[in-house]
Amino acid sequence: MKTQKLAHTFSIVARDPVSGQLGAAVQSHWFSVGSLVIWLEAGVGAVATQAMVEVSHGPLGLELLRAGKPAGLALAGLLAADGERELRQVALVDAAGQAAAHTGSRCIAAAGHRTGEGFSVQANMMLKDTVWGAMAEAYLAAPGDLADRLLAALDAAQAEGGDIRGRQSAALKIVEGKPAGARWQGVLMDLRVDDAPDPLAELRRLAAIQRAYDWMNAGDAALAGCDTETALAAYRTAAGMAPEMLELPFWHAVTLADLGRTAEALPLFARIFAAEPLWLELLRRLPPVGLLREDPEMLRQIEAVCPDPPQS
Repeated sequence: MKTQKLAHTFSIVARDPVSGQLGAAVQSHWFSVGSLVIWLEAGVGAVATQAMVEVSHGPLGLELLRAGKPAGLALAGLLAADGERELRQVALVDAAGQAAAHTGSRCIAAAGHRTGEGFSVQANMMLKDTVWGAMAEAYLAAPGDLADRLLAALDAAQAEGGDIRGRQSAALKIVEGKPAGARWQGVLMDLRVDDAPDPLAELRRLAAIQRAYDWMNAGDAALAGCDTETALAAYRTAAGMAPEMLELPFWHAVTLADLGRTAEALPLFARIFAAEPLWLELLRRLPPVGLLREDPEMLRQIEAVCPDPPQS
């Protein structure tokens, strides 16, 4: 009787040589593959555990890397304790960029892996045995940051035929290259598509939104540091990257209003309120908690641009 989860899939673990960031990405015809396969910790490493997946290889692999074991020794330790290792596919990359991988002899064909400087790609139950080679070449050739290169590897796998069963879920996670002080800190991107007809397209959409929110967070940090113009520029960039996300221009407009630049804020509020008047009700709730200055005249001007103001 099968008691373990099947995660026949393709994945990549990598360390960016420029930033030092660690990342992993995966796609499979299996529900919520990201909850099973990829495990990362800032300043420690990344692990992918798949095929007839032994989930414990993820956290235990990180534990071995955290204890100072290089990727190859950590992998050897995992496999030595696993009586079903020939059913497993496991890959690790450590914070120094050393990579190691294992494809068990009983993994369903087509199955294999390729390791290189700072990365490992692995796949099983693929339509063709060219998938992992295509992933490696795409990762090495792709421009952009680590997220771009990880996504390029996944796209290449799918273009080569991918999982013989089709597509269902995908995930992407990136952490800082240096320890962040706590195991749950230092996460730069953590995206999952648990069930979708085209999970890679959805993963790319989420990655684009993440980048927009990263700009929003950068604006908040600049504002906290009293660098107002840098903050406002970051907010404008964020809103331009994801114009459908009303949250982004809303807080940009709130910041302008709080700075006394109401005339600049009004066009933003007008567009937001036209799409959803309830944002005005949220605005009304900000002054009592100190997130917007108390100014009845300013509020009157803002309310005037709402075509259908909600009742207070």
